[in-house]
Order: sequence, then structure tokens, then C-alpha cells
Amino acid sequence: MISLVQIVFSSKNPGRRLGAIAVLALLALGGTGLLIADEPQVAPDLTVHEWGTFTSIAGADGEAMTWQTIQDSDELPQFVEHLSGVDSKSGLRGTIRMETPVLYFYSPRTMKVSVQARFSRGIMTEWYPHAQTEPGKGLRDPDLHHMQRDGRIVWPAVTLSPESNGHFPSPLPTNRYYAARETSSTPLTVEASAGTQQEKFLFYRGVSAAPLPISAAQKPSGEILIRSLDGSQIPSMMLFERRGTRIGYRWAGPTADEAEIQQPELTGNLESLLGELESVLTSQGLFADEAHAMVETWRDSWFEEGSRLIYVVPPNFVDRILPLTIDPAPGRVVRVFVGRIEIVTPATAEAVKTALSSHNAATLSKYGRFLEPILEILNERDAENRENTDAGH
Repeated sequence: MISLVQIVFSSKNPGRRLGAIAVLALLALGGTGLLIADEPQVAPDLTVHEWGTFTSIAGADGEAMTWQTIQDSDELPQFVEHLSGVDSKSGLRGTIRMETPVLYFYSPRTMKVSVQARFSRGIMTEWYPHAQTEPGKGLRDPDLHHMQRDGRIVWPAVTLSPESNGHFPSPLPTNRYYAARETSSTPLTVEASAGTQQEKFLFYRGVSAAPLPISAAQKPSGEILIRSLDGSQIPSMMLFERRGTRIGYRWAGPTADEAEIQQPELTGNLESLLGELESVLTSQGLFADEAHAMVETWRDSWFEEGSRLIYVVPPNFVDRILPLTIDPAPGRVVRVFVGRIEIVTPATAEAVKTALSSHNAATLSKYGRFLEPILEILNERDAENRENTDAGH
């Protein structure tokens, strides 16, 4: 068989000789790895920051229980897109409600990027600008424990435009979505069938049936016992309680094992708390305006009636449950997620029971989307108490 080298040096046909030379050149380049089509690209001057919230409720054992997530229909602007067939998450049952993750980009030049996020044992339910999602339609089974594959969202072509003079208004009617715009991030655009969509970030939400990396259980003596369930270090955490206009909070951490937090006295100041929380978020890598935007987004929700643990989610857990892929790869990526675990303390249980017996709808409404799982926990406790009473006779 005649080799390519023989063709190069013996062929009198110029076209055949040039073709052989080209093939040899391609093979040589391929041998050096220069022809790898899917070799990842890198943009050292691109920085990406992300923040979001994982919301859950602790069961009797302190671990995240399965609950039916609820969303107010007017909570998001009308332009936000929803999972087809699911215009709210009221029918979905999972352990984690992933709320308002936003991706900020910082680029000194105009460039295009593709972005993909996968949610372990979960689905994406809302997003903006326009994106591709899997599954792309509503689920037949609302129990996400039966999910056969991870949910996914993809923005295949996002244009970053640092020179853009786009106007991003924050309407006066309160809506937590708009607070996220108050940063110095690079404006971006996405082309959709309805036209060009412009924003200061990529926004998405979802629900998952994945387990949390920590548990929060109340001991008989009253302290809240926090355990790291996978050995991950919890960078910082705070036990918060609100009863009417009175609040209290107590900080702890970091810890990679377990810690006990005493119930806080209700003598705290909300503005001081907000400042301390912003400092914690910036210590984790967020810019100051991003930390402020995050706190402003959730100040009316994180600090509502009841008891809860607010904690910085271990970064390795975020990357494991919500892997993020950006092409070209940024020179720096910072992801800061805050976990929120609702805890049904004796004070919460008593407040709900009293409101139920007196038909106090105003008090019950303070517990909003958590009321159903709270009632489920109270029923379980009552059943357990009856069994113990029967066993004692």
C-alpha cells in the first residue's frame, strides 16, 4: 500500500501531492492535541458571581422533610417564564425549594457565553431571560422523589455587553425580583422568539427532592442541635426567631461536625442583623452591592414570624447538587447560597394551635407556605403523645 509520504515525494500530480501534504499536516496537528474540537475555552477576564437560597423545613428528626411548596401567583413579574403546565409550584413535593438564584457576569469586553445548570433530583420551574429546560413540560407525578433524571436549564447564547446603556427599572410596587438589579454587573441579552430580552443577570428557580447537608433538631432542653450530615464545613449559621414585633438571633460556626445553639433572647435589632448578614455574605466572596441586593431581596421573607436556621450552604454541596457549566470558562466563579431551615419550636406549635382553636386567620397567615407542613408535624407529635399515653396505662 502506498503511504502518504510516498505520495508527497513521488506523485507528479500537484493536486494529489498538495492533498497529501494537507492530510499529513492535519495528522501532525492532531497528534499535538491542537485539533480537539471540544477543548474548553477560557476567558480569564470574565468573572461570574451567583447567589441563591435553599429553603426547607425540619422534620421531627431535624432532617429536611418532604413538603408541598407554594408560590404566590403575583410574586414574580409577568415576563418571567414558567415550566409549561406548571404556573406555580403548589403541586410539587420535594425537600428543597431553590429560590431566586441569580448569575451576575463581569466582563470588560463584549462576548458570548453559554450557561448550563443541572439540579439533582429536581426541576427548574421559573427563569428569565428565555432558556431551554429539561423536562420541558409539566410533570405527571408531582412527587420529585420519583424523578428519573436531573432537571436542566441552558442558555446557549448569552451576549455580555459592558458598553450597553440599557435601562433596568425597579418599579415602585414591591417585588423582590427587582432588588437583584441593583449591582454593577455587566448587562446581558438573550435572543428569544418574542425578541431581544435584556437583563442584569440570569435568573432561575426550582424544586428538588435531594437531601440537605445538615440537620437542625430541637433538644428537650431547648437548644437546637445542628449536625453536618456529609462532613462538609458549615461556614456560618444563625438561629433566628420572631414573635410579633420582637426578634432575636444568635450566630455560630464554622463547624464540620455538630454544634448546639441556644435559643436567642427576643431583644435583637433587625437593622443590625441585616448589616451583620451582609458582612457574612461578602466574607464568602460576594461584592458588597451583591450582598446588599440579596438581603434586600429576602429581608421580608427570611425574617418573618417563626423560628429558623439561616446558614451559608457548604460550597461543595452547591457544586454537587447544582453543577454549573459556563463556556468559555470564567477566570473566577463565586457561588454563595444561603440555606433556610424552618424549625417548629414549642413556641411555634403553641402559636399555631392557639390560632386554630380561636379561628385566628391573621396569625395563621403569618406562617404562609409553611402552615401545611407545620400542621403535619403537629399531628405527628399528637399521635406520638397518644401512643405514649396509651402505653403508660
